[in-house]
Amino acid sequence: MEFNTKLLHGNFQPEDKTGSTTFPIYQAASFSHKTAEELEAIFQGTDYGFIYTRINNPTIESFERRIAFLEKGIGAIACASGMSAITMAVLNLLGQGDELVSSSGIFGGTYSLFQTLRQYGITTHYAADQDPASYAALITPRTKLLFVETIGNPKMDVANIRSLADLAHVHGLPLLVDNTVTSPYLCRPLEHGADVVIHSTSKLINGSGNSIGGIIVDKGRFPWDQDRFPALFELKRNFGPFAYLAKLRRGLHRDFGACLSPFNAYLNSLGLETLGLRMERICSNALALARFLDDHPAVEWVNYPGLPANPYHHLAAQQFCSRFGILLTFGVGSKERAFRVINSLRYACNLANIGDIRTLVIHPASTIYATNTPAEKELLGVTEDMIRVSVGIEDVGDLVADFQQALSKM
Repeated sequence: MEFNTKLLHGNFQPEDKTGSTTFPIYQAASFSHKTAEELEAIFQGTDYGFIYTRINNPTIESFERRIAFLEKGIGAIACASGMSAITMAVLNLLGQGDELVSSSGIFGGTYSLFQTLRQYGITTHYAADQDPASYAALITPRTKLLFVETIGNPKMDVANIRSLADLAHVHGLPLLVDNTVTSPYLCRPLEHGADVVIHSTSKLINGSGNSIGGIIVDKGRFPWDQDRFPALFELKRNFGPFAYLAKLRRGLHRDFGACLSPFNAYLNSLGLETLGLRMERICSNALALARFLDDHPAVEWVNYPGLPANPYHHLAAQQFCSRFGILLTFGVGSKERAFRVINSLRYACNLANIGDIRTLVIHPASTIYATNTPAEKELLGVTEDMIRVSVGIEDVGDLVADFQQALSKM
């Protein structure tokens, strides 16, 4: 089964009762059961059923099954947002006194989360670059996981997932990968050795910027050992490869209440079905726009893995099947000049999102990273003249012409 066929038919078929090809929205807070014994069995985990939408729901479960199938995981848990998915994915493994090692080119919201976790006794160490040796140097006996993004947002550095997975496993650690920027169309990290995959489904999976969501997918292969992960080791007795997901759904997911709404699960499921078509167009547009910007005299630099001079070009070509993603960044020399370009664009929307069908732009230094120190901005790859572009599906001629006229006004 090829990718676009998987989007329509993978772990999905018309609804049993009516034959509807769109899974219905079960807009219910809770679910009734015929007997007290039946509900008791579900609560105890000896039988399966729906209890309360904060825990599970048929519409949400349908979405979870489809994403797990695409990522080749054994199961998934959908969350209220991408940030709630990252929060629960890492806290399912971490406690007071624990550490994690992360890439430095991560999304500003994720960096903020990791800094906040310091208040709870959890420390994050950031690898200066994507050399596995830089990660290895930061691993201590307290380290519980490695965390990376497939393509750093907005640093645009590309993680070598296979090498980092091998490194993590040598040290008895799981590798968690945020696959938001590439989506399963470009990369399926579990196939490259990763253990857990995370998405902000608000982005490419949804595709139209109409709903928020997140999801966590587990490969189900990590050998949770008794010394480092005692709770997961114990859960393996009853849940086998589902130990990580069982701990999460019976613990943080239930207790934090950061569940996806049925209606947002429905919208994300609709968007998912056109992911392949959108990604094919967006990646083509992004490469064309990057080449145009790279040749423009008013542009001082362009960062896009699809350009042959980019240091991650060969790795990206191999890891993402010769497609290079939806994001690019470029610099025009100063914040003032960047603002002038953004204000002159006619089609690109100036807003804080990525992965829409529309082209989106933002000045990261004055928005997402406005409260970060100069040293933090340098670590995260943010410069004052940077414009981040999330490319859309517009006709590429119109897109290039829009940036041409905006740059001419500097």
